[in-house]
Parts: sequence; structure tokens; C-alpha cells
Amino acid sequence: MAQELNKHNAEKIQGPDAIPVQLTINGKAQAFQLEPRVTLLDALRNHSTQTGAKEVCDRATCGACTVLLDGVPVYACMLLAIEAQGREITTVEGLAPDGKLTKVQEEFIACDGLQCGYCTPGFVLTVSALLAKNPKPSETDVRKACSGNLCRCGSYPRVVEAALKAAGVATASKCEVLTNV
Repeated sequence: MAQELNKHNAEKIQGPDAIPVQLTINGKAQAFQLEPRVTLLDALRNHSTQTGAKEVCDRATCGACTVLLDGVPVYACMLLAIEAQGREITTVEGLAPDGKLTKVQEEFIACDGLQCGYCTPGFVLTVSALLAKNPKPSETDVRKACSGNLCRCGSYPRVVEAALKAAGVATASKCEVLTNV
């Protein structure tokens, strides 16, 4: 009896060599040969053509690597690619597969919610997930949802404004753009 239990509960050791990994990225199944230690971020950026998620801190503190996993924002730098098998991965490229920008993307542009743009894909995905869950968020809701994303340029007021406008929530602009300086 104990031998059968041990046999049933024994973990299957994978690696260290590359193993077959199946990922569904932006609705398309893709097959990879990856070492089990490869993160989802590395798989996306270096083994596929999806480079929207950025590697910045590699410590799950900045949000530049954010992707959606079954619609929930996750740090791709902290998730092994093999753990994402059987789940739907959405990258920023997957939001507008036909080239037509989403309302969130349009408002990020209209509100100048991106300066250098490095953090923008993570913010766009985080805001998109928020609006899917809460179509009419408050400013506090947006700030809380985006609290795991850092912008070194300081575009936070514009990110919040873009999120609220994408949701159709009336805002008073807190940003003034000087054009004749």
C-alpha cells in the first residue's frame, strides 16, 4: 500500500535539459522547447515574438513585465513558463490583434499617459484587467490596481486620467500641457 501511494505521489522530475512546453499566447497555441527554469518573461521575449513585456527589475517590483494570465495581471518575471501551460496568456500585443487600439490604449495616447513608454504595456494591461472587472472604477480603485506598476517618468496622474476616461468616468484634468515654452 505505501509503495503504491509513493508511486502515485512521486513528482515527475523535469530538466535540466529543455522540455516541450505548450503556451497559449494571445489566443494562439505555441510549442516551445524550454528548460524548466525559463520564466514566462524570458519565453515571451526571447523565444517568441512578443516583446511588449519588459525586463526591468527582475524582482516583481516594477510591473514592466506585466501580462494577463487568465485575465489577471501577473509579473511574467516571477512565473515559470511551465507554470503557464493550460492558461491564457495575454500580452499587450494581444489587446489589438487587428491593429485597432482598445479604448484604454487610445486614452493612454490622448492623455499622454506614457512618457518614455517603457512601463506603458504593464500599465495598459493592468488597467485593462481592472476595467474588465470593474467597468466604472473610482480614482482610488485605479491607483490601487496600478500600485504594482512603477513609472520612472512620473506619469501617474496621466495614467489615472487615461484609465478613468477609458471607463467613461468624468475627470477634471490635473495635468496642464505647456505648448508655447
